[in-house]
Amino acid sequence: MGAHKAWGIKGPVEGAQVRDSPVPGLGDKTFLARSRGTQEPETMLLWLTLTVLWSTTCWADQMYGNGRGTYFSSSPDNTNDISGIRVSLSPIGIIRSIQLRYGSNWSETYGVSGGHAEEFLLWPDEYIIGLVGSYRVYLRYLVVYTNLGRWAAFGKESGYSFTAYPGEPGKVLTGLFGQTQLLGITGIGFKWDYPLAEPNTAPPSTTQNNETSNKE
Repeated sequence: MGAHKAWGIKGPVEGAQVRDSPVPGLGDKTFLARSRGTQEPETMLLWLTLTVLWSTTCWADQMYGNGRGTYFSSSPDNTNDISGIRVSLSPIGIIRSIQLRYGSNWSETYGVSGGHAEEFLLWPDEYIIGLVGSYRVYLRYLVVYTNLGRWAAFGKESGYSFTAYPGEPGKVLTGLFGQTQLLGITGIGFKWDYPLAEPNTAPPSTTQNNETSNKE
């Protein structure tokens, strides 16, 4: 894990917040996020337990927010897993739009144009496995958590809170859906599935050994 390049967070000004503790939305509860990608399975289990107690859970096909306006849904990518997320915020703290990054390409913009964009780029073999957010008339706050123990916060907590994570072990975030109006996103839901990437199990090359045998 230590050899991974620290892609991390970036944005036009400060970018999204990436910190070790405490976890946004959990008060004084501590989530030991490791900015260098160290996985803490015990801590993740604690986080999942706390978030279930803290707020309403978002399962598959469930959308949170007022849900008014034009419907949107991300298109499936059968080649690449999600490698990043970009969130644009208005000056008054409304989440105007969200984009997902698959491989090295960004998706279309889900929401409305404008605002201050912040990015969270994932490391190799890193996946989004849970989210926390809040909304009033519009979506105001979103925190993403990864399997490597990192998290990034966008916006400020305000209004009604929700927690979202897959209903089956091993599934990760694969897409979004929701609704949007004039000022931004009014409702959001999350798509979960198993990651596409598989470990490299190709056997080592035997060419050199064969050439050595032929010379003997």
